[in-house]
Amino acid sequence: MLSYAPRQKRVNEPLFLKTTANITPAVPAGVAAAPERYRVQSLGRALDLLELIAARGREGARLTDLALGQGLSKAATYAILQTLLAHGFVADAGAGGNRRYRLGLSLARLGDLAVGNIALADIALPVLRELTAEIGLTSRVAILDEGYAVVVGRIDAPGAVRFDSALGRRELPHCSAVGKALLAAQPAEDARAMLRKIGLPRRTPKTITSLGALMSDLAETARRGYAVDDEEDTEGVACIGACVFDRNGQAAGAISVTGLKPRDWLGRQEALAQDVIRYAALISRQLGGDGAPDTRVRR
Repeated sequence: MLSYAPRQKRVNEPLFLKTTANITPAVPAGVAAAPERYRVQSLGRALDLLELIAARGREGARLTDLALGQGLSKAATYAILQTLLAHGFVADAGAGGNRRYRLGLSLARLGDLAVGNIALADIALPVLRELTAEIGLTSRVAILDEGYAVVVGRIDAPGAVRFDSALGRRELPHCSAVGKALLAAQPAEDARAMLRKIGLPRRTPKTITSLGALMSDLAETARRGYAVDDEEDTEGVACIGACVFDRNGQAAGAISVTGLKPRDWLGRQEALAQDVIRYAALISRQLGGDGAPDTRVRR
């Protein structure tokens, strides 16, 4: 079975000794904060309350703690919470002094809609430009479509050889770095079923055409966090790929870099692999993930 090293558990930091002066609202990169006179104070307080509640995780937060954290009276804090409860942004449980507030499911619904409106290529391409500029190799981003790897974005290295990689074209997953990275992020039985359906045709003398050998290769890919295409699709061309994960730890796509052997590859494979992993994690974070897969489905 395929497995990744489990992600580290996050530890909630205590926030309730902070006042609103210590809280800096998150502003998306590239978005300028509006002038103070255009901001609605009560709405800002409600959003700050959501941040405080989120920091308490499953334990939830008491009214007293929230009022202290906001620097507000209990009555004002209670009024804001009742509005958030009415709209499903907050849920509560318990009674009296033991009542605790947690994030509501309306936030999950809006989060899913926000993620659905973001195209992977829109996020990945600016990051890939930085990757290509840093290492001097062509980079790509791909998604999994019915078992095939489909390239949805590419950044060509200046002056480099142009590789045959038409956007939107399906590629065999068993002999490409993005394909193997994506397969390695699937449950083993799902990956095996995809490969049986698509087949393992030979592209070069180095193509892996045995299902057992390929599954072993995918297990190694999952273990180390990156995939290698060592002239398996095109002779003289090598690629390294790594998966990109969404906020649920599911594979949203994969990125890769491509170069000629031995000109671009000699003595660089491990260093290039770490670069690809680092940039893939950056894209994952922009998708709301932490760069690690949901290990529960990769047994």
